[in-house]
Amino acid sequence: MIVDFHCHIMPPEFAGRHDELSRRDATYASLFPDGAGRIADAETLLKAIDLADIDHAVAMGFGWTDPEIAAAANDYLIASATTHPDRISAFASVNPAWGDAAVAEAQRCLDAGAVGIGEIHADTQGIDICDKDVMQPLMDLLAGMGLPITVHASEPVGHVYPGKGQTTPDKLLQFVSHFPENRIVLAHLGGGLPFYAAMPEVGRALSNVWYDTAALPYLYDATAIAASVTTAGADRVLFGTDYPLLGHRRVMDGVRAAGLDPHDVDAILGGNASALLFGPKNA
Repeated sequence: MIVDFHCHIMPPEFAGRHDELSRRDATYASLFPDGAGRIADAETLLKAIDLADIDHAVAMGFGWTDPEIAAAANDYLIASATTHPDRISAFASVNPAWGDAAVAEAQRCLDAGAVGIGEIHADTQGIDICDKDVMQPLMDLLAGMGLPITVHASEPVGHVYPGKGQTTPDKLLQFVSHFPENRIVLAHLGGGLPFYAAMPEVGRALSNVWYDTAALPYLYDATAIAASVTTAGADRVLFGTDYPLLGHRRVMDGVRAAGLDPHDVDAILGGNASALLFGPKNA
């Protein structure tokens, strides 16, 4: 089973609301500054994964800042997963800065069928990912349900791109250390954090963390996957594309070009995600 752990879809009507969404939501404005960004809905996602021979996709929210926009997007993600339960799973997006309202929206979405929370974009959502008090209520909810959270990660070096932000490995390590009981997925190979897992104390602190390959060819060459497998373990890497930013085949080919053991390739392309999504919640 091949699982794309990191895709994005939005309600079709969002496509005609660029100016409004940009005014109302800081994350949208950051990710789509000129209105030319790629936007997909559930039907285009299903066609794309069919063409790429992918069995299942996880549709993520963005780190919305406007509660009404977040709720509308979350409803669409959950409806898409409910309509296509064998093909799509939904993560819901909330802003931890909303406090009790964030927990209430997360609970509503999880009760309705979402299987995790994310993507969190700390920079545009105006939160300090290192502030335990800000993150604690949401993380407690997820820990109690055994469900994962996906957090956008930023590389401290390299080129600038829309939405990159400053959520770098040093901050993410501090965040993770606060919540050892949670299942945490750091997008975009954790901004490079898995490379530091070769340090024994860092590796121990990251025992509850996974890393997805979303947008990988835009950020690294295939050696980054092999390096992450060496330092963090093949069981901690999840195939993700960031579709529609990048096509599925391009990222999948990067995983397969990393020179890994075939068993590790199978784990990255789907086995790890299947265990995280569909396995025992307390495993």
